[in-house]
Amino acid sequence: MPRRRIGFWYRFAAVLCKPPLVVLIKRDWRGMENIPDEGGFITAVNHNSHVDPFAYAHYQYNTGRVPRFLAKAGLFRKGFVGAAMRGTGQIPVYRESTDALSAFRAAIAAVERGECVAFYPEGTLTRDPDGWPMTGKTGAARVALQTRCPVIPVAQWGANELLPPYAKKPNLLPRKTHRVLAGPPVDLTRFYDKEMTPDVLKEATEVIMAAVTAQLETIRGEKAPEKPYDPRQVRIEQRRRAAALEKTPETAQQEEGQGK
Repeated sequence: MPRRRIGFWYRFAAVLCKPPLVVLIKRDWRGMENIPDEGGFITAVNHNSHVDPFAYAHYQYNTGRVPRFLAKAGLFRKGFVGAAMRGTGQIPVYRESTDALSAFRAAIAAVERGECVAFYPEGTLTRDPDGWPMTGKTGAARVALQTRCPVIPVAQWGANELLPPYAKKPNLLPRKTHRVLAGPPVDLTRFYDKEMTPDVLKEATEVIMAAVTAQLETIRGEKAPEKPYDPRQVRIEQRRRAAALEKTPETAQQEEGQGK
C-alpha cells in the first residue's frame, strides 16, 4: 500500500513547529531505516516530557511516515487546536466512558488503511525517578495482535532535559540534544494464534516495553532497572503504608494477636 499523502494540516503544523524545535534542540536521530516504507504499522514510544510529542513527531515527519497519535478527546473540541488535531488525523481517546474502546477501533482502522499509529504505551509521563520507561498499558499490543502489523520500538531522550517531567519552566541553556533510536520490529509472532486474554496482552506488552527500554539503554549507554517502575504497585504500597500509619497502637496490637 502506498504512503498516505501528508496533507495540508500536517504540513501547516510542521511550518509552525519545526523552526522553534530546530532552534531549541539539536538532533541525534538514528534508526530511520527501521521505519517501514509502506503499509500500516505501530510505533511504541517512551514518554518523558510534555515536549517530546512535538520532538518525536518532527523525527517521524522527516521519515515521510507521519504519526497518528492517540490524544485526549478534549483537545479535538474547540478552536485552532481542535481543527489541527482533526485535520492531522489524530485519534481521540475518551477516557472513562462508553466510548473508551473507540480509540482502539480507530487505531486498528488507521493501521489497516496503511498508516502509522504512534502509541505511548505507558499512558502518561514516566514516574520512574531516573526517567526509564514504566510498565505499559495493553492498547498497543491489542492493536498489534489484531492487525499483525509491525511494531517499531522507539526510544527518545533529551526533550526531558529541555522540560523535565512535571516541570513548569524549560531549561533552555545549554542547548539540549534530542536523541531518537528506532529499532527493528518487535517479534510478536508467538502470540498470533493465541486468544487475546488479559495474560496474553500483558505478556505481549512486556515484550514491547522491553524492546523500547533496550533502545533507550543504547541511547543512554547504561542499564535500566531489572524491573520497570509500576505506578499501580507503588500506589498500592503507598496506601498500605498510609493505612498502617493510621492504626492506633491498640488496633495494631489486636491485629498482631489475631495473626498469632
